Amino acid sequence: MNLDFGSLVAAIRHAHEHMAARAGRAINISLTLRNWVVGAHIREYEQNGSDRAQYGAQVLEHLARELQSSLDKCYTDRYLRLCRQIYETYPQIRKSLISKFGGPQNGKSSISEWPALPGTDAPAGAPAPPARPAVDGDALVERLSFTHIVEIMKIRDPLKRAFYETECMRGNWSVRELKRQIGSLYYERSGLSGNKEKLAALVRTGAQTADARLAVRDPYVFEFLGLRPREVMGESDLEDALLDRLQDFLLELGHGFCFEGRQRRILIGETCGFVDLVFYHRILKCHVPIELKVAEFSHEHVGQLNTYVSWYKRNMMGEGDGPPVGILLCTGKDHALVEYALADMDNRLFVSKYQLELPTREDMRRFLEAQLKEVSGGR
Repeated sequence: MNLDFGSLVAAIRHAHEHMAARAGRAINISLTLRNWVVGAHIREYEQNGSDRAQYGAQVLEHLARELQSSLDKCYTDRYLRLCRQIYETYPQIRKSLISKFGGPQNGKSSISEWPALPGTDAPAGAPAPPARPAVDGDALVERLSFTHIVEIMKIRDPLKRAFYETECMRGNWSVRELKRQIGSLYYERSGLSGNKEKLAALVRTGAQTADARLAVRDPYVFEFLGLRPREVMGESDLEDALLDRLQDFLLELGHGFCFEGRQRRILIGETCGFVDLVFYHRILKCHVPIELKVAEFSHEHVGQLNTYVSWYKRNMMGEGDGPPVGILLCTGKDHALVEYALADMDNRLFVSKYQLELPTREDMRRFLEAQLKEVSGGR
């Protein structure tokens, strides 16, 4: 075997990426199966719990408080509802669970304290098998992450769900691509297209695929592993480096910026958002959420930031506080764009004050362009 240095590097890189991908898949499989089991326990209790009447409709809220205090903060009542939903939506996952952890023994499976699994029958209270041909349970847990499944479960029509499950697996879509295809009405367009295969080929050609190396950056995965968003939520090393420097830059200005959080998680309805940086400005007395996009400017970015600004105004603005000020930074190859998103800033005195205390758009643009050039090696 003729192994030169370049071959050595390539072999190690291949081994690293292959094993990292396997580790990511194993984590995602365990997370999905765990949540299915949690959902099964909840459904079993709701139907047969000896003291369920004591908690009534508030059982998930009580359960969330108990689990958060004794186990992990990820167990919100919303998260527990998702667990129950995946159990009810995908009864076929049960066979995958048994195949991976062993069949029932003495009335119970090898999973400790699992509700009784008599033979191959469904556990008590399990939903009836779906009327449509179901996507295989093994394929679901091995090919789709829990975050993929959460997005697909928002679809009520079983046939439409099966369509996106299948297409997502065929195209190895990222979660972002899955959302984009659902939002672009791919299912409906496919139904109206005379040449469905041609449409599918066009979609697959332009689709963003999942990167197995980034699987552990999934917000559900890092909660499952006990990690904090600060460690893993950046979309790229470049973005993380820019956020590090932006955070230091604003604190060093000395204009009153107080750091509150990085990748701050907020819940809007049934959707989780993560604000890149959040400061509180002690002079302006307002929150300053900041979003960094390592991409060209898009009106969607403004909409996202305005949503965060509105959330902070409604949920975090205290007595005596000014309205939040959102800052959007978009990068491009040859320019940087800075936009300030202001929520109901009708008070002229406050507007003048914020213009005095916050960095100017031009200062932020120059800083961002210089940092982008430095962290990307001058390219």
